[in-house]
Amino acid sequence: MKALAWVTVAAAGFAIMGCTGKYGVGGTVTGLRGQGLVLEDNSGNDLSVSSNGSFIFSKRLKNAIAYSVTIKTQPSNPAQTCTVQNGSGTIDKANVTNIIVSCAQTGHFAYAANQLSNDVSAYAIDSATGALAAINGSPFAVSGTTPASLAVDPNGRFLYVVNNGSDNVSVYAIDSSTGALTAAGLPAPTGSSPDAVAVDPTDRFLYVANLASDSVSAYAIDSSTGLLTQLGNSPFGIGAVPSSLQIDPSGKFLYVTDFSGGRVVALVIDSTTGSLSLVSGSPFGAGAGASAIAIDPAGAFAYVANATAATISEYSINTSTGALTAVPGSPLATGSSPESLAIDTAGHFVYAANVTAKNQVAAYSITPGSGALALSGSPVAAGLLPASIVLDPSGQFAYVANDNSNDISVYAVDSTTGALTPVGGSPFAAGNQPRSIAID
Repeated sequence: MKALAWVTVAAAGFAIMGCTGKYGVGGTVTGLRGQGLVLEDNSGNDLSVSSNGSFIFSKRLKNAIAYSVTIKTQPSNPAQTCTVQNGSGTIDKANVTNIIVSCAQTGHFAYAANQLSNDVSAYAIDSATGALAAINGSPFAVSGTTPASLAVDPNGRFLYVVNNGSDNVSVYAIDSSTGALTAAGLPAPTGSSPDAVAVDPTDRFLYVANLASDSVSAYAIDSSTGLLTQLGNSPFGIGAVPSSLQIDPSGKFLYVTDFSGGRVVALVIDSTTGSLSLVSGSPFGAGAGASAIAIDPAGAFAYVANATAATISEYSINTSTGALTAVPGSPLATGSSPESLAIDTAGHFVYAANVTAKNQVAAYSITPGSGALALSGSPVAAGLLPASIVLDPSGQFAYVANDNSNDISVYAVDSTTGALTPVGGSPFAAGNQPRSIAID
């Protein structure tokens, strides 16, 4: 009831501020688990935040006045690192409601979608070593068939599993203490052969890429139950064989890889409804077999893994329009087929899971300013057909789902060089054909 009252007060505040000749500055906090988070606006207007959801500063600003929201005090118990998106600008005769404060810490749990055994392997993460230990009850049976992709919501309360064989997405509540999964309601219908899923950073909308129906399904998320309601104008037609999708950190744009067309479709997300519309100039050229996309934490650069062409396309992102511009020298030849990409939390390195005969993970340094990539050190061995790679929220560990060897490779990440070192006990057993992995 306290959280509901806070959101109601915040909403009422937003509604009345424009009537006073001054305007409110606020937005959304997600992922907060610790205590003591303090935000500040213009280095003086402090706001203590104790829970996820809407926030608003008490001091209102006149039109044409600049605002700059930053983190004054990071949360503790547990220690977290919070970052701000859309935090600065100038009041333009309207309340500011789109600031996003995202909080993260070392991952607690890992989840792998096992296609052929129709279940999800669940693990506890050793915060010191990154090693995995199966939790009680794992693996958990899915309520569909052929689970191909999964995502944890930004608040760490729900796991979403896309079932490629039964054309739906299942919702599971995550036990914050044990990591155990409990099915929440019935699966939500998708398009044909769904293959990828993403949740927006405000935890309000979810998007699914449907391979066979060439579309993206869009849903509103119930903040209490995690259940999904498909938008009235969903699904949205997207190129041919949309194979992956990614939302930029600001939550303004959705990027979808077009596998057959070798392109990237860029879309604007309506912050109120979650509806999608094309970015001007979209789609943007990539390479043959565009299979995955990753965006750096600042939202400045995007990278696309082109599995058939054995390249990585590099782009700069126009943060105002969402348009992509190829970085000089793009695409970068990889020598193997990159299937999945991940970027470290500092935005210094891109990691590519390379399938085919090499079965390796390669690290590439990101050139500051330009976004161009350069191979960093020698690739490290993975299992057979490394299909999915993620980094834990702290950036200390990398996790790779090996589809054909039925296991998970885990690496410690050197934050200075980007080098990966297998942790003790790696690889860790999974189910039959783990296709995707997510960290809570």
